[in-house]
Amino acid sequence: MANTFGNRLAARRKELDLSQAAIAKQMKTSTSVIGRYERDLMIPGIDVARTLAKLLKTTVGYLLGEADKSDTFKDPVMLQRLHDLQALSVKDRDHILFALDAMLRDSKTRKAYA
Repeated sequence: MANTFGNRLAARRKELDLSQAAIAKQMKTSTSVIGRYERDLMIPGIDVARTLAKLLKTTVGYLLGEADKSDTFKDPVMLQRLHDLQALSVKDRDHILFALDAMLRDSKTRKAYA
């Protein structure tokens, strides 16, 4: 299956056990429009894509194929941590990221040898 907007839209909709009719109703459009999106016959505008992503509990980046996971950056605690990290000075942020990278590397190593 190709990694297209339509394929990702259809797959995510099915993961959530939603029908095209349910999505169409929430979007105030027709099932044929949702079907055209899923078959890549029509590409929605950015506002429609944002609304679809929100309804499908994912991100526009995922639907566009820019992210591999549908729930990337959906965890509010992780998002807050990223915002807090971004607000730090470059020096503090670099120190934290250095420590985090080391911990992630060690965790991956332990997992690989387990």
